Amino acid sequence: MKHKEIFKFIENWAPLEIAWEKDNPGLQIGSTEEITKGIVLSLDITDDVIEFAKKEKCNLIISHHPLIFFPIKSLNFSDYKNSLIRDLINNDITIYSAHTNLDFTKNGVSFALAKKLGLEKITFLENAPQTQFKLVTFVPEQNVRDLINRLSEAGAGVIGDYTHCSYKLHGKGTFFGQENTSPRVGMKGRLEEVDEIRLEMIFEKWKLNRIIRTLLSNHPYEEPAYDIYPLMNRNVNYGYGAKGFLKKKLPLSKFVELVKKNLKSRVVKFSEGNKKYVAKIAVCGGSGSDLIQKAISEGCDAFVTSDIKYHSFLDYGKSIALIDAGHYYTEIPILEELEKRLKEFISSQKEKIKIVKFLQKAIIKFVE
Repeated sequence: MKHKEIFKFIENWAPLEIAWEKDNPGLQIGSTEEITKGIVLSLDITDDVIEFAKKEKCNLIISHHPLIFFPIKSLNFSDYKNSLIRDLINNDITIYSAHTNLDFTKNGVSFALAKKLGLEKITFLENAPQTQFKLVTFVPEQNVRDLINRLSEAGAGVIGDYTHCSYKLHGKGTFFGQENTSPRVGMKGRLEEVDEIRLEMIFEKWKLNRIIRTLLSNHPYEEPAYDIYPLMNRNVNYGYGAKGFLKKKLPLSKFVELVKKNLKSRVVKFSEGNKKYVAKIAVCGGSGSDLIQKAISEGCDAFVTSDIKYHSFLDYGKSIALIDAGHYYTEIPILEELEKRLKEFISSQKEKIKIVKFLQKAIIKFVE
């Protein structure tokens, strides 16, 4: 199996196009054509991770945080990050990163965190806005099912856990074929009226070219009519953070203990909020302070994230229990989800590739 097959599998789950526009996910260093000998999963790329990959004889590291985030203007190997690049190239190790695309996808970083805390009925805290288009086309009824199947294979018609979603409306279409036409229905040189189905399907905007190519190559008409509408809808397939429910409500102090225990976090900072017991919980792996007000508006009792500033605790700490469990500890659960999915995929392809997780040493030290 080549690296590119691994990358395609990940991107079908967490498309690069859903990532934050200033992010840099995807292939960082190496080649898509290399045969995958072993995979290391890690949050970051450090010298310890590279040494671990060498020891385990793995030639692919999949990290959450990109090694290359900003354009490289020079390769001065006395610089720490540039020295890592040299080491990776010299040892033929490929680096691939799934960052905010993995944050913003279903069962991604925040969903993994929610599951680690034992939450149920997990959904996005805030769904992504304005990321979809709607296709409308007009097709004879006998051709509708086949066209729906073809468009679905191309990625149209996905709503949550449902696929092949469409809407059909009966109507009549008219056309007058000029001398150089070859109509599939009726005859050229006269006004025709045909029973048709108005077919509607939604799709992610980055699939536009693929959807149009699929439509034109599978539509029965010589000149199919179609419209593309941008949608203002919130996208149920992608979003930010997550929310869910504990199996039973807990005193806030007990829930804070649960967070610390389940995430194995060294230090947990929290505010008392406005409720003694908590049940509806919001989470965001990594730095999620931008979602505090959303968590409050959704009626959540507590919000688990990291990197909460002093003034955020001051401004919102009495409106909701804010729990800062640390950046590393709120993101590390995604490695388990990634490992599980990759193992299932590799097994389905009848391949055997070693996958190992790297749990880095604590970067920040604490006095206890």
